[in-house]
Amino acid sequence: MKSDPPIDTSPATLEMVAREAGVSPSTVSRILNGTAKVSEEKSQAVQKAIAKLNFIPNPIAQGLARGKSQTIGVITQAIDSPFFAEGLRGIEDRLEVVGYTPLFISGHFRQNDERACFKQLLARRVDGIIVLHGCLPNAFFVAQAKRLPLVVTGRTLAAKSLHSIHFDNFEGARLATRHLLELGHEHIACITGPSDHPNAVDRLRGYRSALTEAGIAIHPELTAQGDFHEAQGGIAVQQLMASRIPFTAILACNDQSAYGAALQLYRKGLRIPDDISLVGFDDLQTSGFTIPPLTTVRIGIYEIGKVAAMAIVDLIEGRIPHQTAPAPELIVRESTKRIRQ
Repeated sequence: MKSDPPIDTSPATLEMVAREAGVSPSTVSRILNGTAKVSEEKSQAVQKAIAKLNFIPNPIAQGLARGKSQTIGVITQAIDSPFFAEGLRGIEDRLEVVGYTPLFISGHFRQNDERACFKQLLARRVDGIIVLHGCLPNAFFVAQAKRLPLVVTGRTLAAKSLHSIHFDNFEGARLATRHLLELGHEHIACITGPSDHPNAVDRLRGYRSALTEAGIAIHPELTAQGDFHEAQGGIAVQQLMASRIPFTAILACNDQSAYGAALQLYRKGLRIPDDISLVGFDDLQTSGFTIPPLTTVRIGIYEIGKVAAMAIVDLIEGRIPHQTAPAPELIVRESTKRIRQ
């Protein structure tokens, strides 16, 4: 019995498209890159050949022909973080619409790691870089913007080829602390973020500012070091309780720290909010589903990711970006209540 000939499953090439359309490979290449001045007849012949052969253009080759890689480098702090994951999704969703591909890499809240991220992305010839809430000093970002377009979130910067998207972390923490003060709490503890991270520094300032405005003394013992992760949030609660200074509320400088704090309070036999009110910062998607649901400050990191993506494309394509971050918003849920007098 005669067997059927094998089916050719190899991908179509540019040369195959050229033969099918009756033109030269260079003409096909220039049509794909948008640089060819050819007749409508030739253009249609190429498009029909592409459809017939199911030809998939090579985006790298096309980018090189235009002097671009069509790739955006994105430096996040922790790619496995639920907070940064929302921002990355916003970037990805927006870039997909305009034909750019993101390349994600983590800085791990360490300046040396962030510098290494820049080196790796520059070596890959990305067209621009987005830095989500970076740790490096402002001068470093200004210097890098001389090499390629750069968007930095969480900062206020001004330089050529650089656009910053500032979220008011100071005001967000002040809103959260005022909420606790309005509920009658005067002994309010704070779980911070990394001491060298600008966002954490601003949130700690906002907490202290609200206490000072209310005429309440700041007790250093009621500030515990965190690192924006759950485990350290739990350790911070242990440190606060070991200080023997009473407190009735905690401001955690991000939701993940608040999750760890809540677990440790539970293990100590303390109820939220009956014994301790708890406020987070970020409004992660999961924060509305904790027990009890977490009062927090909404950043809108998904929206920040989208506007950062729009801004980097504007810079790459020669436009002046005007994108800004949403204002902080206090989201009140069941983890806070008025203190019993």
